[in-house]
Amino acid sequence: MEHPLIGDLGELTVEELSARISDLNKKLSIAARTGNGHMCDQIRMAIESYNVKYQQKLQDSYKQSDANFDDKINIS
Repeated sequence: MEHPLIGDLGELTVEELSARISDLNKKLSIAARTGNGHMCDQIRMAIESYNVKYQQKLQDSYKQSDANFDDKINIS
């Protein structure tokens, strides 16, 4: 489930998304250690939102790179 209060993440770069995910993971760790379950749920939803956009951006960059692997060994 994505967090409803996070705006459009489309303008962020892959590096910015990665940095925010890392920061949110640190905050999740702190919230878990203090026993704040509601805050953990909110942070997990935010992490999921950032992860979804991060994965989309990575897939788009792989598609745009149009990698040609014809010179690689086919193991199938």
